[in-house]
Amino acid sequence: MNPTKNDLNLELREQLCELMNARLADLIDLQTHSKHAHWNVKGPAFIALHKLFDALSAVVLDHIDELAERIVMLGGFADGTVQLVASKTTLPVYPARITSGQDHVDALSNSLAAFAKLVRAAADQSAEMGDADTADLFTGISRDIDKYLWFVESHLQTT
Repeated sequence: MNPTKNDLNLELREQLCELMNARLADLIDLQTHSKHAHWNVKGPAFIALHKLFDALSAVVLDHIDELAERIVMLGGFADGTVQLVASKTTLPVYPARITSGQDHVDALSNSLAAFAKLVRAAADQSAEMGDADTADLFTGISRDIDKYLWFVESHLQTT
């Protein structure tokens, strides 16, 4: 840990940084899922999905930066390299060779749902640990992820 004058005790900051780095890995992985879908989607709904997946990627990228900066604020190191993310992510593997819009919608909604569950738990954990700021950060991320899960999975519904 790096030295800081932040008044949260060292042990708590270490635990919070570990929790945030776990979700950071998932969030970076989610961003790659959305960009992969953006680049590779094909079919009748191409332009709508292409734009939706790109918008999701941008929102997730903003949250990646916020979360990484919070880790560093608390004296930690943000683990954001490809190698670290690959070894730490808990999201389902994104199918590499799909192209249909429906297949991407299904795969991306699975990734979003898995991350949504993890980030809600992280919000609860950080609140229980006594860090309202980190809990608030996770809550904001959760709100956006739930909104984009709704946007994406709406393409699976026909009625």
